[in-house]
Amino acid sequence: MGFWSDIGNPTEPKRKYRWLAYIGDMQPWVCKKVTKPEWEVTESVHQYLNHEFYYPGRTKWSTVTVTLADPASPDMAQIFYNKLTRAGYHPPEDMNDTTTMSKRGATTEVGKVRIVMLGSSDSAPDSGGGNAGFGIGGDTVIEEWQLYNAWVRKVSLGELDYSSDDMVEISVELRYDYAKLNAKNGDNQFGNETSTVNPDVTF
Repeated sequence: MGFWSDIGNPTEPKRKYRWLAYIGDMQPWVCKKVTKPEWEVTESVHQYLNHEFYYPGRTKWSTVTVTLADPASPDMAQIFYNKLTRAGYHPPEDMNDTTTMSKRGATTEVGKVRIVMLGSSDSAPDSGGGNAGFGIGGDTVIEEWQLYNAWVRKVSLGELDYSSDDMVEISVELRYDYAKLNAKNGDNQFGNETSTVNPDVTF
C-alpha cells in the first residue's frame, strides 16, 4: 500500500487545484491561475589561489503572476485601469496636473494579497484538540502566503481572435517587498489576528 493512503496515518498531498487567491476586495473566483512566491539568495565569491568560497548575500523575491478571467461584470480590465489612475497615473491631458504615482497609492489600491492552499477536512495535523488549521467550508487551510506591500507591476489584457471562443483573460504581475508563510503571518484572511495556519507544523 502506498504511503499516501496508509491506514491509520494517511498523508494528504498538496493539490494544484485546491487554492484561493485573495487580492484586496477582489472576488477569488475570478482568479484562474497564480504563481507562488519565489525567492533567491544572491552570492558573493572569495577567490583564493585555485579555490572559490561562496557566501550568501541578499534575499530577493520574484514577482507573482495572477491570471484572471475578465467577465463583463465585474469588468476586470476597468477595475485595474481604475486602480492605475487612483494610484497616481493620469493621462497627459492637463498641463497643470503634476500627479505622479506613489508606492503608498499603488499598494493601497492592491490591498492585502494572500494565496491559500486547501486540503481535505482531515489534512491539518491534530494537536490534541482537533484540527489546527483554519476551515473554509469543509476544507482546511494547509498553507497560506501573504505578500507585503504588493503593487501592480504589469497588466496584460490578453488578445482578441476571431477563430477562438475562449474566455478573455488578464495577466497581472505583482511586485512586493517580501512574503511570509503560515505562522509567520501577522494576521490572516479570516479575521483572527492571533491565530495561525497549522501552528504545530515546522516549516
